[in-house]
Amino acid sequence: MAKGKSTISIEQSLFNELSLLIEQSQRQVFSYANSTLTVLFWKIGHRINDEVLKNKRAEYAKQIVSTLSTQLKRQYGKNFEIRNLRRMMQFAEQFKNLETILPLSQQLSWSHFVELLPVKQPEAKWFYAQVAADQALGIRDLRKQISTKTFERIGIANIQNTSNHPAINNNFKDPYFLDFLGLQNSYLEKDLEEAILRELEAFILELGKGFAFIARQKRMIIDGEDFHLDLLFYHRNLKRLVAVELKLGKFEAQHKGQMELYLKWLDKYEKQEGELSPIGLILCAESRREQVELLEMHKDGIMVAEYWTELPPKKELEKKIHHLFMEAKERIERKKVLE
Repeated sequence: MAKGKSTISIEQSLFNELSLLIEQSQRQVFSYANSTLTVLFWKIGHRINDEVLKNKRAEYAKQIVSTLSTQLKRQYGKNFEIRNLRRMMQFAEQFKNLETILPLSQQLSWSHFVELLPVKQPEAKWFYAQVAADQALGIRDLRKQISTKTFERIGIANIQNTSNHPAINNNFKDPYFLDFLGLQNSYLEKDLEEAILRELEAFILELGKGFAFIARQKRMIIDGEDFHLDLLFYHRNLKRLVAVELKLGKFEAQHKGQMELYLKWLDKYEKQEGELSPIGLILCAESRREQVELLEMHKDGIMVAEYWTELPPKKELEKKIHHLFMEAKERIERKKVLE
């Protein structure tokens, strides 16, 4: 009986090992095939662009794309419809260097690159490509990153960081979009916190890569008095605790002192060996950006950002985010002139 069980155990172990080998190979084959297809589409787009440039006539461009599409589609299928050929041309035009495409093509599908084509700013395009590759984003998640202006919101947060604090740069956004919480117009701070905990996965996705939840209402006893931090996270890449405070109203200067106290306590009592000093994020309904800049909170590893529980329509959202970005840049430029 023992022998039989032992044989079954060995067989199961062998099956698991072989299954792993097969699945790894399947992934490699898929990755290779995907990369080959993406590179092929780049080469096709590049070659057509070269031919069109040689002739320099718009009518010729239309004619050659239409003719090629008919011929290629008949021979090789629907991948070569006119719309797709034009995408290949755009692809080669926007991503000019094939060498930069090769590593990305092993992680991103052709569909990922198609999503990136309408992104106007080259820096934003590369940012989203890198994020999609690093975080293994699916098409839907990549589309959401683009539509919610993640690049611009990280840019607004980075502009605040005039001291170039390494833990703040590229790790925070401003504003944060918390529309998934489903909060009505009137709610309490407790309601906001409870809604975040109910939708913790979505909240962590909005915070960004690397955040792991540790505790809510983290208790700290200082001089015999109880203090409670709203939310405590750990950032795996930064190797730091991240204290998060939620504020219903506008940012107040006293919020800085409160967060500094929490960070000092965490640094003394919670930081473990190998970790760096904790950092803080204060989420407010309205941030009062001039006060935040005057207080130079980034020097102390504290980020202040707005949260929006309701989002305007797409075009209005784009205008608002663009306005915030340009406004932040102008304030920093003015500050530099005064210095």
